Amino acid sequence: MTSSKIRMSAEAVYDQRTALVRDMMEKQNAAQDAKTARLRALRLAKEAEDKAAGKPAPAKPKGRR
Repeated sequence: MTSSKIRMSAEAVYDQRTALVRDMMEKQNAAQDAKTARLRALRLAKEAEDKAAGKPAPAKPKGRR
């Protein structure tokens, strides 16, 4: 193989690997977003239930100094 063919082959492998990593990251981000949305919905449902039951809202945590 000539050096230009080797270079093109190496670039193709790099591009494939980059696309694979990008797809993996997108899937991980989507899974994390779904988990966050699920936990947020559970928290909001619990807060609504507590409010309906007359329980006081939990104190908000103080920020770091």
